[in-house]
Amino acid sequence: MTALIISTAMLWIAVVALAATVYALVRQIGVLHERIAPAGALTLSGGLQAGEPAPELTLVTLTGEPLTLGASARAGRGLLLFFLSPTCPVCQSLLPVVRRMANEERAWLDVVLASDGSTLPEHQAYVKDKGLDAFPYVVSQELGVAFGVGKLPYAALLDNRGVLAAKGIVNTREHLESLLEALRLGFANLNAYLTAQAPEAAPEAAVRQWVSPG
Repeated sequence: MTALIISTAMLWIAVVALAATVYALVRQIGVLHERIAPAGALTLSGGLQAGEPAPELTLVTLTGEPLTLGASARAGRGLLLFFLSPTCPVCQSLLPVVRRMANEERAWLDVVLASDGSTLPEHQAYVKDKGLDAFPYVVSQELGVAFGVGKLPYAALLDNRGVLAAKGIVNTREHLESLLEALRLGFANLNAYLTAQAPEAAPEAAVRQWVSPG
């Protein structure tokens, strides 16, 4: 009986110690999350820059319907251009995020899918296979050049005036969502916001940005 009492007491001591250790680790993880800046989309030089109005381009969707780039702005709505390719696996992994964003922000935001290369039948098969019929889908080299698209997946966000708010390579959900956050904060990207808030942290933030996957 004495041995049972002693073993039970030791077990409770171990449980309490384990709970204290887990609590300390949870607190440390919280501290790390506060110290690590959010990752923003990787912005490359070239093409339209943040703060510049988007060009008035008239495009044609895969279904043969005309699409004017400035139409959303004239209706007082924002526009998210998501550049993808049927052969890009990362683009495919982000499609659920694009769908969710389009649904959650539908009150003010339109979403257009854009691509280049491949053949029209390949694009049409891709749209059917991935269930993208709800989105306007354009194939235009001119559009990619206008926004300086050099690598996929890529996204550009226009505000309700047709002005480019943010753009960049978007390899993850966080990268894509950072475009909306940049618009909300009024900066071209999250790195610019971090620099304005804490200039001494800019070099560290820049390093994290450039080592992002993609």
